[in-house]
Amino acid sequence: MTRPSVQTRTHLTARFLRMLSITLEQMSLLQGAVGRGAFAGLALRTAELERETDVLERELEDLCLGAMAEHPAEGDLHFYVMVFRSLADLERVGDYGRQVGRDLEALEPFAQSAALQDVLPIARLLSSMLERLAYAFAERDLSGVRDVMKLDFEQVDALYEQLQRAALTRILENPEDINAALTATRMARSLERLGDHVVNVAERLEANMLQAGD
Repeated sequence: MTRPSVQTRTHLTARFLRMLSITLEQMSLLQGAVGRGAFAGLALRTAELERETDVLERELEDLCLGAMAEHPAEGDLHFYVMVFRSLADLERVGDYGRQVGRDLEALEPFAQSAALQDVLPIARLLSSMLERLAYAFAERDLSGVRDVMKLDFEQVDALYEQLQRAALTRILENPEDINAALTATRMARSLERLGDHVVNVAERLEANMLQAGD
């Protein structure tokens, strides 16, 4: 028979992965909207997904606290603490996904703006980071966790800086594009911060795996 602690950990893992899959769905919606130049309903859908993340955060908080109160084995305790501390980061990831969805829909008249197209590479990188994090979490893959952090440090941050410079150039050269350029800059900042929260989770997962000897 499966021990209750194993059942609890398995359930926690599944629900945590669901939180990650929601953020991936948000990124997919954002990329699809920019690619098609069609943003109707984007704010509503990303907000619905963010609310689901909030519900899962509360559910997982209760599960973690209940599991920790049962005095689990040391390895399980470290796992529950890692998940518990990561929930706020994933909740913030959902918030940023909602904010970008709202900004994109508001900018529908500027759908063909090059400033908006500049946001796509960052969203693609974040999708890759989230996919790798989900796999690493499920499979206890240390190299995958480190890939997540490497993508952020080496590519997301560089793209963000590049977009900031491009937006400033467009504002100076084409003042009529200022609204799109400023909003694209705000969206890029939201996505860059989203990546920071993903890295926070990856760092905790790395520490947990090293502590467990994975």
